[in-house]
Amino acid sequence: MIAAGDFRKGVTIEVDGQVFTVVDFMHVKPGKGAAFVRTKLKNVMTGAVIEKTFSPTEKFEEAVIERREMQYLYNDGELYYFMDTETYEQIPLNYDKVEDAIKYIKENMIVTVKFYKGEAFSVEPPTFVELEVVETEPGFRGDTATGGSKPATVETGAVIQVPLFINVGDKIKIDTRTGEYLERV
Repeated sequence: MIAAGDFRKGVTIEVDGQVFTVVDFMHVKPGKGAAFVRTKLKNVMTGAVIEKTFSPTEKFEEAVIERREMQYLYNDGELYYFMDTETYEQIPLNYDKVEDAIKYIKENMIVTVKFYKGEAFSVEPPTFVELEVVETEPGFRGDTATGGSKPATVETGAVIQVPLFINVGDKIKIDTRTGEYLERV
């Protein structure tokens, strides 16, 4: 059990049968009346963010989120298959559980799958991935007065803004947290 007065960013709690991560919190002590904790909570299953206030003495069950390293195997059209690298157990996940990560994941890549009470609810790609550019406009020499960028499609289908000197066939490093180009590999 964790009291609302002990909330910190990143703490995972159970409220009304749903699991939330504390995104932001603030202890408020008004001049008149009792103190309270104003929080911003993100639902780990749906991704929805809500704002809620609690009394600092309110207690909540701390939710345990299990993280497992898994290998992305393949997509059969509607389901995405991942394999536990220790037990070789395969689990299928539908698109809504992998939609944020799948644009950075290639087959056989190792990812982190989050579970709550044995049910997978989200997939995290590695922080940095190296992907090949499959489609982009050719860059023109001398067209760099503004340090411009252009859209490029990588092998997984994601569209990333890249500098003008990047060409089709180049491997680039991408930060998956922001979706930004880092460097040419």
